[in-house]
Amino acid sequence: MASGFGLTGGPSRCFPFWQELLACYVVNTNTDDVSGAKKCLPALEDYYECLHHKKELARTKALQNAYRRAQDAHPRENDPPRVGAIRNLGLLDAEEDTKSVLEASKSS
Repeated sequence: MASGFGLTGGPSRCFPFWQELLACYVVNTNTDDVSGAKKCLPALEDYYECLHHKKELARTKALQNAYRRAQDAHPRENDPPRVGAIRNLGLLDAEEDTKSVLEASKSS
């Protein structure tokens, strides 16, 4: 651990994990016997994950690969609409539709 201070001057993001790891070592080891350090492996793993994010990156890569495989297996079903479909929705030639609506409202 470098200084223990975060970017904003407070404790770093991994400081709680460091405290948990240190407390585990203090409780489970002494100067004569360090075999209790094996009990601290989960805390050490959490601390390293906080520092390096290796598990998070591996999970993200696995999700991205699964997403890409799913995209390749099923090409986009919602292709962009064709020009004729847009006209049917009234998106093109909307000026003519607007004029007809305005004329109808003036006459009534």
